[in-house]
Amino acid sequence: MTLEDVRALGAAIEAEVAKAVVGQAEAVRLLTVAILSGGHVLLEGAPGTAKTLLAQSFARTLGLDFGRIQFTPDLMPGDIVGASLFNFQTSAFQLTRGPVFTELLLADEINRTPPKTQAALLEAMQERAVTIDGKTEKLSDRFTVVATQNPIEQQGVYPLPEAQLDRFLFKLAIAYPDEAAERAIVAQYGTRTGSPHPQDSGVERVADGAALSGACAAVLGVRLADEVVAYIVALIRATRDHADLAHGASPRAASALAAAARAAAALTGRDYVIPDDVKLLAAPLLRHRVVLSPAAEIDGRRADDIVAQIIDRVEAPR
Repeated sequence: MTLEDVRALGAAIEAEVAKAVVGQAEAVRLLTVAILSGGHVLLEGAPGTAKTLLAQSFARTLGLDFGRIQFTPDLMPGDIVGASLFNFQTSAFQLTRGPVFTELLLADEINRTPPKTQAALLEAMQERAVTIDGKTEKLSDRFTVVATQNPIEQQGVYPLPEAQLDRFLFKLAIAYPDEAAERAIVAQYGTRTGSPHPQDSGVERVADGAALSGACAAVLGVRLADEVVAYIVALIRATRDHADLAHGASPRAASALAAAARAAAALTGRDYVIPDDVKLLAAPLLRHRVVLSPAAEIDGRRADDIVAQIIDRVEAPR
């Protein structure tokens, strides 16, 4: 697959998802960047902002097997990865696979379940494998987690620890739509109640597994100049020295930013990364990887504002 094919694929994905999800083109682009660079995505937004529909539509356009877990306080790790159950007909233990054995997994309201269950996803997200009764079971090479959480209601929730947040490539803030987009939503979905389905809006598949693998291979060929590598490292290191940040981003964040920038460049048809690719991805990639200082929290500072400051201060290569 050529880079022009990757650009066309990205445009086709955006056009198909837009049939069902109104006004979320940027989120669709970042989801595409994530899957092309092998990353996972955390969606944060109020209920009713189409987070579930966005994940369903995106999976449908790529022909990915879709699974969903509704996280609750009583959910156990075995409910996610599966367990070996005794089969009385064969007098032997038989593996019963959990919903994690899919290609795109929607982890709905991931902060509703205790840390023990949240941690069951760690190995799956990092290794694309799970361990059940001492045996390692491989997941799909295309396994991707799209997790959601509600930022409004904070009673009875278990905030994700930094180690698990770091496994997400992006944290996307799904805001309320503007007035024009909301009118379009009401016009499209105001005839019925209940959850809409992508197929009802005419969302079609635009790629298969072979096309997705070809696109990922094409991304690996995108060049990353030494000057851009130095710029990425300078941005990450600047987060560790900022007065408003108690903890900055790790070297893993620098590597993730480089990989995501390659995918973003490929989606424009370019075979090289430019500093603007890095700048556009910095906020969604870093906002969940930095920790505000107590003084910054008291002042009401936001991680996005501090990342924007760092981008302005660090000189980009020409």
